[in-house]
Amino acid sequence: MNPADLPRELTSAPPPATDALLAAVRAVAQGPLQQQVEAIDRQGHYPRAVLQELAKLGAMSAHLDAPAGAGSYALAIQAMAEVSRVCGATGFMMWCQAVCGLYMQQSGNPALMGDVLLRHASGAGLGGTALSNPMKSYAQIESLLLKATPVEGGYLVNGTLPWVSNLGPDHYFGAIAAVTAGDAPATATGGAAAASREVMFLLRCDAPGVELRECPSFSAMEGTGTYGVRLKDHFIGAEEIMADPAKPYIARIRAAFVMLQCGMAVGVTQGAIDSMWAVESQLGHVNQFLEDRPDTLQAELDALTRRVLQLAETPFEPSAEFFIDVLDARAHGAELCLRAAQSALMHQGARGYLMSSEVQRRVRESHFVAIVTPAIKHLRKEIARLSAEEQPA
Repeated sequence: MNPADLPRELTSAPPPATDALLAAVRAVAQGPLQQQVEAIDRQGHYPRAVLQELAKLGAMSAHLDAPAGAGSYALAIQAMAEVSRVCGATGFMMWCQAVCGLYMQQSGNPALMGDVLLRHASGAGLGGTALSNPMKSYAQIESLLLKATPVEGGYLVNGTLPWVSNLGPDHYFGAIAAVTAGDAPATATGGAAAASREVMFLLRCDAPGVELRECPSFSAMEGTGTYGVRLKDHFIGAEEIMADPAKPYIARIRAAFVMLQCGMAVGVTQGAIDSMWAVESQLGHVNQFLEDRPDTLQAELDALTRRVLQLAETPFEPSAEFFIDVLDARAHGAELCLRAAQSALMHQGARGYLMSSEVQRRVRESHFVAIVTPAIKHLRKEIARLSAEEQPA
C-alpha cells in the first residue's frame, strides 16, 4: 500500500474523543474542502460553509476552556493540521478564528466571554485578528497604525490596517491601538494614563466608522477574506475592550498565539510529503537521488509534531525560556515547510508546474507560512533578543 493512502495521525494513541474529532475534521477536509480548493486558491472563493462546519465540530474552539471548548491546544493544533494538509488557506483561517476566540476568553470581559464567545465557538460568528502590526511594533519592526483617543465612555479609534484576514461584512476581529498621551480614559479604574500604552478591543466590521477595502491579489491567500480596514472616529466602549493596557495581556497569550500557528506548518508540510509519495511508484527510481526524501522529512516532521504537542500542554507558561522554545518550534516548522514544498516540486517534476497542481499551490502556501507574522526573520530576531536577556554578557 502506498504510504500516502495511510491516514497519518499526529499522535500515536489519541484518546477516543480526540480520535473522533480528528476523523470528523479529516472527512470535511478530504470531502467538501478538497472539492473547493482550486476555487479558494484561484478564484478567491471564501469557504464560509466549510469553516462553519468545522466550527460545529469544535475544530476551531478545541483550545478554549469549557463551555466553549475542550481546553486542549494540542487538539486544536492537530485539527488545524488536518485541514492545512488539504488547504493551507483554510488552515490559516482556522487559526484566525481560533486566536480570536482566545482573545475573547482571555479578556476577562463578561461582555465577550458569554454569548458572544459561544456564538463564535459554534461558527455562528466568524472573526479574525489584526495583531500582525502590533506584534511587529512590540518587536520594534514597525510602528502601530491605529491610534485611540480617550473620550467619555471609551475611545475613538482612527487609522488604516493594510490587510486583515477572515473578514466579511458581518465578521469581527481583535485589534490594538496606541492610546494618545493625555487624559486617562473614562473606563479606567483610577490613576493617570501611562505615558505609552495600548488598548486591545474587538472591532466589528459593520460598526459605524469601519470601512472594508479590497486588497490586491495575494499569492495562495485569495480565498481568505483578506481586506484593508480603515477606521474613522470609530467608537469602542467597555463591551469591546479586551485589554487596557494591552502589553501585560499580550505577554500572557503570546506563546499560545504563536503555538497555534504550528498547525498550519505541520499540515502543509504533511501535504507536501503526501505529494512525494504519490509519485514514488513512477519516479522513485530517479527521485532516490534527491535530497529531503519523504521518509526523512516525515521523521523530522513527526519529531517536530511531538515537540509542539508537548509545548501545547502548558500554553500559558510565562517563562522566557518557554517562549523561546515556542518561537524555535514555530521557526523550525516554517523552515521545514519550505523544504518539504520545494522537495515535493522536485519529486513531482514537470507535473508540479501545472497551475492546477497541488504541489504548485503548496509551494506558495509554504511561503506564506514562512512570512505570516511572526515571520522567520521576526522569530529569529525575538529569539536573539530573549536569549540575550536570559544570558546577559
